[in-house]
Amino acid sequence: MKMYGDDFVEVKCRIISRGTGRGHVMISDEPISFLGGVDPETGRVSDPKHPLHGRSMKGRVLVIPGGRGSTVGSYVIFQMAKNETAPAAIICLNAEPIIATGAIMAGIPMVDRPEEDIMEVLHESMEVEVDAEKGIIRFS
Repeated sequence: MKMYGDDFVEVKCRIISRGTGRGHVMISDEPISFLGGVDPETGRVSDPKHPLHGRSMKGRVLVIPGGRGSTVGSYVIFQMAKNETAPAAIICLNAEPIIATGAIMAGIPMVDRPEEDIMEVLHESMEVEVDAEKGIIRFS
């Protein structure tokens, strides 16, 4: 983690899907299944057992340990992008093929394997920039 005075902090990570995205953080310490767990029409988590149930990820920086579920979840992420209900960016601790493929198809910036324990560093609603061109998560 590099600190730049009082201005901002940078955490290096691996690039999964290129681009840049900025938004308020939405964190879950549980993996999410996009197929059946997220409504692509609204961007809301529809799985009643998930800690983010009822919350919209539209325009947020979604921070999750990873994904789970069917490969059709990739298409749900793509559909969210078409419906303009997708997250602005995704940060995974360890990306798996379903979410990675969905982010790439949808053009959602995505990174994983941050050099710091991002779950301890980031806080809910904090504003974060994901630079998936340089492999950096930036926040103040």
